[in-house]
Amino acid sequence: MSALLPILWLTVKLALVTTLILLVVGTPLAWWLARSRAWWVEAVGALVALPVVLPPTVLGFYLLIALGPDSPLMAPLQALGIRTLAFTFTGLVIGSVVYSLPFAVQPLRNAFRGISGENLDAAATLGASGWETFRRVALPLAAPGYAVAAVLSFAHTIGEFGVVLMIGGGIPGRTDVVSIEIWRLVEALEWERAHALSALLVGFGFLVVLSLLLLDRRISRPVDEA
Repeated sequence: MSALLPILWLTVKLALVTTLILLVVGTPLAWWLARSRAWWVEAVGALVALPVVLPPTVLGFYLLIALGPDSPLMAPLQALGIRTLAFTFTGLVIGSVVYSLPFAVQPLRNAFRGISGENLDAAATLGASGWETFRRVALPLAAPGYAVAAVLSFAHTIGEFGVVLMIGGGIPGRTDVVSIEIWRLVEALEWERAHALSALLVGFGFLVVLSLLLLDRRISRPVDEA
């Protein structure tokens, strides 16, 4: 069991870092997608949601190229002595952020869409700036959306396989996460250890789904029943 602790910690660390980045990056993107009337807003929304329908190996393949030593995107970093981000923890974070982006943006977009324009207009009428209106009105009203986005982003990152395998390679101590370790254990016919880790993820997945259902029930409950 002690041998699995570094793998579990790396997996949780990856999920935590990814979730925090997604909530920060996803907030302005979701706000723009929810409030903008630009004709190309749905094209951007489709691009954000693309990881939902793409095979993880396809996304991982292109991320591997983008973060590899021959990528033009790496040129500025190579001047700093960073040749590649593939097969590194940083590369795993980048891949996880891209792969889980729709699971953070969509709940936030729905939450921002549900905010009445009257609430925002009232704040503006009282002299609040755009930032103050967003911080004091929009963010509190969108709190349930943030809860859903955080849970989905964290859980989705925990369960990643194809993307993290392609871009991380499952290097022990560096990029070896739980999903890759299960695959490796099955390959080595270590069924008991594979079962233990798989059961752990099944239990985790059940708790995540249960939490989301309870949260949705709480959000949907009529005011007079609260």
